[in-house]
Amino acid sequence: MEATYDPGLLIVTLIAALAPLAMELPARFRPPIVVVEILLGILIGPHVLHWASPDGVVGTLGQLGLTFLLFLVGIEIDVWMIRGRLLALAVGGWFLSFLVAMACTLLLSSAGLIEAPPLLAAIALSTTALGVLSPILKDSGEWNTDFGGWLLAAATMGEFAPMVFMSLLLAPTHPTVLHTLFMLFFVAVSLGSAYVAFHMLSSGTLARLARTMEGSGQLPVRLCVLLQALLVALAAQIGLNVVMGAFAAGMVVGLVSRDEPGNLLRQKLDAIGYGFLIPIFFIGVGMRFDLEALWSGPLVPVQIIVLLALFLLVRGAPVVLYRAELAPADRLPFALYSATGLPLIAVIAELGVSSGLMAPQHAVVLLSAAMLTVLLFPALALRLRREREIA
Repeated sequence: MEATYDPGLLIVTLIAALAPLAMELPARFRPPIVVVEILLGILIGPHVLHWASPDGVVGTLGQLGLTFLLFLVGIEIDVWMIRGRLLALAVGGWFLSFLVAMACTLLLSSAGLIEAPPLLAAIALSTTALGVLSPILKDSGEWNTDFGGWLLAAATMGEFAPMVFMSLLLAPTHPTVLHTLFMLFFVAVSLGSAYVAFHMLSSGTLARLARTMEGSGQLPVRLCVLLQALLVALAAQIGLNVVMGAFAAGMVVGLVSRDEPGNLLRQKLDAIGYGFLIPIFFIGVGMRFDLEALWSGPLVPVQIIVLLALFLLVRGAPVVLYRAELAPADRLPFALYSATGLPLIAVIAELGVSSGLMAPQHAVVLLSAAMLTVLLFPALALRLRREREIA
C-alpha cells in the first residue's frame, strides 16, 4: 500500500511557523496571532493563491485543533477565583448582554441588516475572548489589579455561557425530557471525572504520575488527551455537540492542575495545542473565508460596521452594573476589552456553517467584524488606560 501525503499540509505548517514572527513587530503594530493565522490562511486558501485546501488531512487536524482549543479554554477558567460579588456581576452582566443582543439582532434582522439566525448571532455577540485578553492583561501589568480581576471574571463568563448555549443550540433535536436526561448524565460523568481526579490529587497519585513527564511516558499528558477524547465521544453519542465534551474535559483538568506540578502539565498541553493543532484550525478558518462575499452586496460593509458597533454595545452594556466597582475612566476600557471576541466567534461561525444554521457569506461578515474587534478594541483600551496612568 503506497503512502499518500497532502502537499497542502506542508504549506499550512510553514504558515503556522511563520505566524509567530508577527509578535516581533513593535507593540503598536502587533496584531494578535489568531488574526495573523486567519489572514495567512485566507492568502494561501482556495479563494486567493490556491496553495492549500481546508480538506483531507488539514481538515482532520483542524477539527482536532477546534476540540483542543475548547479544551484549553476550559483549563483557563479558574472557578476558584470567581465567587461572591465577582461571580454575581459576571453572571448578571452576561445575561444583560445576551438580552441586549437578542433585542438588537431581532430588530436588525427584521430590518434586513443582519441575516444570520438571531439566536446564533446573539450568542456570538455576547462572547469575550479570554484567551486573547489573558496575555494582554499579563503584559500590561493589569492581571493582578482590581480592574483585571473584574475583567477576567466577566471574560470567563463571556466564554463559558456562550459555550453552553452554543452546545445546546447545535445539539441534534431530542424530546425535551430525553435531552434533559442526556444533559444530566453528561454532567454526572464530568463531575465523576473531576471527583476521581481530585482523589488522585489528594492521594499523591498525580505527583507520582508527574515524574513520568521527565521521560518518554508523558502519562499525565496522555491521560488528559484520553479524558478529552472520552468526553467528546460521550457528548457525540448522547446527542450533545462535541464542543461541550472538549470544554468539560478542560474544566476538569483545570480544576486539578492549579498547583506547581500542574504548571508543567499545562505547558505541555499548551505546546500540543498552540504549537501544533490550534494554528491549523485558525488557518483552516482563513482558508474557508470567502473574500468575494465581502463584495457580494452593497449592504455588506454596512453590516460589518453595524456588527462592530453591536459588539461594543452588547458587551459594554454590563458596565452599568459596575458603577460602584469601576471609576468612570475605567468603564470604556472595560467595555472595549469585554467586546473583544474573535476565537470563540470563529468557532461559532464554523459550527454554524457546518450545521446549516448559518450561510457561508453571513459567517464571513461575522468573522470580519470579529477580527476588527481584536485589532482595534484591546489597543484602544490599553491606550486609554495608559493615558489615565500618565494623567
